[in-house]
Formats: sequence, structure tokens, C-alpha cells
Amino acid sequence: MNDGIRAYLELHGKLEKELPKLPDDASPQQIDTNQREFERRIRAARKTAKEGDIFTAQAQPVIKRLLNSVFRGPEGKALKASIMDENVADPIQLKVAVNARYPDTVPLTSIPPSVLHTLPKLTEDLEYRFVGDWLILLDTHAHVIADFIRDALPK
Repeated sequence: MNDGIRAYLELHGKLEKELPKLPDDASPQQIDTNQREFERRIRAARKTAKEGDIFTAQAQPVIKRLLNSVFRGPEGKALKASIMDENVADPIQLKVAVNARYPDTVPLTSIPPSVLHTLPKLTEDLEYRFVGDWLILLDTHAHVIADFIRDALPK
């Protein structure tokens, strides 16, 4: 998984440097256009990317075990309730897929600190988020789903 994240971040950095520079007083429309161009470039560079490229088959059970330990703990029920309170999205209806744009109309769930401390650390370019009970790896600048794990939250 670490190699996949590293490779993704190298690609991310390379493509981000190639984007036209935004003016200091960029309008919301200019920012959105720039972000969508970044998204297009990420998708083109990763056109063969698939589920499990970053969250590898070896990493997925480890991450699920880590999440299970947090959510089965004394505060687990409250943690899960706080995530699900913000998280009404169904990953299948949203068409969650590698390289898909995270929908602009769907709020991002916050991830409790105890969950973040359990998972492998990320840079500011990537974030963990939940969509339903799926854990996604979101590119925060390109607004692209880099990878995901189905059924990551314990039942």
C-alpha cells in the first residue's frame, strides 16, 4: 500500500506542477476549471487504474482489522454513529469507482481522530473518507477517488 500511495503522490506532484498557475485573485470559476483540468490529467495518466491498486489485497484485511479494533472498542458505537450521521450516501448509487470524481453535491464525511490515528498516515494531498460503509482514498486537489475498500466499516 505504501508503494501505491508513494507512486500516486509522485504522479500527483508531477501533474500538479504542469498545471497553469492560477492568479492570486483567481475567481471560483478559474479555481474550478483548474481543478477539473487536474482531474482530467490524473484520470488520463491513470486510465488503467483499478480497485485495489493502492489498497492492495494484502492491505485491505489489515485496514479492516484496524478499523474493526476502533469500532469494536468502548467508543466504537458513538464513532460509527457520528460517521453515519453525516454519511447518507450509498456507494453503489453514487457510482464510486477508481478515477471517478467525488460528487460535488455530496458532503464529505469527517473522520474522527481516533480513526485517523489508527490508519496509515497520509499527506495533505490524500484523505480517507467514508461513503456508506466503504473507505475511499480521495485526492483532495483533483477531487478524484484514487482507490477504495468495500465494506470497510464493521457491521
